[in-house]
Amino acid sequence: MKALIYRGPGKVSWDTVPNPVILQPTDVIVKMVATTVCGTDLHILKGDVPEVKLGRILGHEGVGDIVEVGTDVERFSVGDRVILSCVSSCGKCSNCRQGLYSHCLDTEGLAGIGWIFGYMIDGTQAEYVRVPFAENSLYKLPEGVSVAEGILLSDILPTGFEIGVQYGHVSPGDVIAVIGSGPVGLAGVITARLYGPSKIIAIDLDESRLKRALEFGATETVNSTDADWKEQVLALTDGAGVDVAIEAVGLPGTFTMATEIVRPGGSVANIGVHGKAVEFALQDLWIKNIDISMGLVNTNTLGMLLKLVSQHILPIDKFITHEFSFDQMLEAYDVFANASQHDALKVMIS
Repeated sequence: MKALIYRGPGKVSWDTVPNPVILQPTDVIVKMVATTVCGTDLHILKGDVPEVKLGRILGHEGVGDIVEVGTDVERFSVGDRVILSCVSSCGKCSNCRQGLYSHCLDTEGLAGIGWIFGYMIDGTQAEYVRVPFAENSLYKLPEGVSVAEGILLSDILPTGFEIGVQYGHVSPGDVIAVIGSGPVGLAGVITARLYGPSKIIAIDLDESRLKRALEFGATETVNSTDADWKEQVLALTDGAGVDVAIEAVGLPGTFTMATEIVRPGGSVANIGVHGKAVEFALQDLWIKNIDISMGLVNTNTLGMLLKLVSQHILPIDKFITHEFSFDQMLEAYDVFANASQHDALKVMIS
């Protein structure tokens, strides 16, 4: 089969490799229908995730058709079209039993981590993929839900919702700021609407992304390149700051921005994948009574979000801006890595 192979920082190749095989009775083999590129993949290419070994097949999102099932798999059959969760979970360990799938204690013997696709095991940017713990890590794609919508449910929608909105304790009437209007930031914007905030302020340095944020439900926008960007944000509150600041970029500067605009008693929810240390001004922040949260998505809300998408309560069809075929995988990476030049949001590779 063909797959995208990690060759080291800044290097990938679309090469022929052996097809995956079932290794455990709880595995299935999926023929990929479509996949996508995530910001985390770009972090891997930058060298921010050194645990990824050379030769690893990248990718952790997608939709595909089951072509082979392990002997212990009962809920799925050959021919089922499924959404692949970006997090794999055994469903039995103490962490999984409390919904902390991102820290499954039994995933492929890699105790303590549930994100393994494209990280610790071969991922989804390939023609075929082996899915461990299939019964806890796959969701049937219902009729009426498109392949493109299914891909968004693999990762970015649950990530924006769980790590941004839920961890940020968004409540009705809140004023929210989302720093970064990329795919995950916009997933935070669109799912925050479920809780009835009074304002959602999108902050970004790209005007085209800010315009798009309005389409996803932001009520206000602020360009972070403006010298008075912070004053603009505060002017949209009562002057004390936002109730919830969601950081969805993963840079030291944007994390600091979030801590500067949150009001006393508010929350900072860090979604971004950080590859460098950030300066944490504890001497200024301790007195503000704020909560700061961060984490890896559990995808324990994927099933619920799938229902909302299938009922068109969450209109997520605008996320996909560019489409490619599998033999254009490298081109898809280039477009996604240079999103501002191409006005790209999320790419679909099918």
